[in-house]
Amino acid sequence: MTISYEKFNLKEVINASGRMTILGVSKVSERVLEAQRFGGEHFFEMGDLSVQTGKYLANLLKVEDAQIVSSASAGIAQSVAALIGQGSAYHAYHPYTEKIDRREIILPKGHNVDYGTPVEVMVAQGGGQVIEAGYANMCTPEHIEMMITDRTAAVLYIKSHHTVQKSMLGVAEAAAVAHKYSLPLIVDAAAEEDLFKYVEAGGDLVIYSGAKAIEGPSAGLVIGKKEFIEWVRLQGKGIGRAMKIGKDNILGFTQAVEDYLTNGSEDGKSMQKRMEPFIADLNQLPNIEAKIVQDGAGRDIYRASVKVSGPKSAKQVIQELKTESPAIYTREYQANNGIIEFDIRSVNKEEMDKITTRLAVIMA
Repeated sequence: MTISYEKFNLKEVINASGRMTILGVSKVSERVLEAQRFGGEHFFEMGDLSVQTGKYLANLLKVEDAQIVSSASAGIAQSVAALIGQGSAYHAYHPYTEKIDRREIILPKGHNVDYGTPVEVMVAQGGGQVIEAGYANMCTPEHIEMMITDRTAAVLYIKSHHTVQKSMLGVAEAAAVAHKYSLPLIVDAAAEEDLFKYVEAGGDLVIYSGAKAIEGPSAGLVIGKKEFIEWVRLQGKGIGRAMKIGKDNILGFTQAVEDYLTNGSEDGKSMQKRMEPFIADLNQLPNIEAKIVQDGAGRDIYRASVKVSGPKSAKQVIQELKTESPAIYTREYQANNGIIEFDIRSVNKEEMDKITTRLAVIMA
């Protein structure tokens, strides 16, 4: 029997929520599948594969070195462990040893978010202790500086739409205060689209998700200073062993980065143009008011924002969209305000029509 939804009794899914882990994040291209197939059909010296693909990507991204890991979350944990251990083989084998007490990781309070798991869980997995700086609605360079002690191992900055956006210092400001005290800056840029700007802004270790903007297989990428990347690689002897990535995904992800740098991703103008007929169709439905909005974190991403009125709440509509096959998943962050957002980056015209048809039934 060939692979199908029916074989495993699964519902088909229309992903209008964005590049979300709970839905498998992204679809991959034929070129990426071809690279994964090559990896799956051959053997390699895995240590050499790790080093050589890292070297290849570092050249493409104009950084000192790079390391492919299993996910962006694994990148956080292994980066924290790397900067605590500073190349110590003993630490790699004993990541939670009491012989090392430089374990504090300073994080703006508004960046200590849950993105599927709390940031502090990944920090703790790497052996670090989160020290929050500033307040939920504000963090300045001075707030970071006042939390630095002789137990500080690094500063961590989360660049994400999940974090508080207003009154927060930027990456370059965080880098400046970290480097003033000879501390490294980790930047978690998991879903970000620019693979250059955060190293250029001063990030010493910058982490990306492989399957989000890059649209590769399940993977993560850590780029930055060569010495620090070597320390990250060393974690394969410790906590990284439980986070190892297969040869097929290493090669598939490498191909995905190369293709991404060549072709880029869909720009905001294209998204808006594709959405115009969808918005027009939605506005024909009862108790619905639809418009195009930009991503709240300022990225070049545009979505359909649907205001729900009438007898059914936005939360009820969201749940009903998920019940049948295809299950339609949306962005639920503003449901309390009666708003549902549809991210159409992974949605084609046929799927938009299915969304409209389903909403027509639900709203009727």
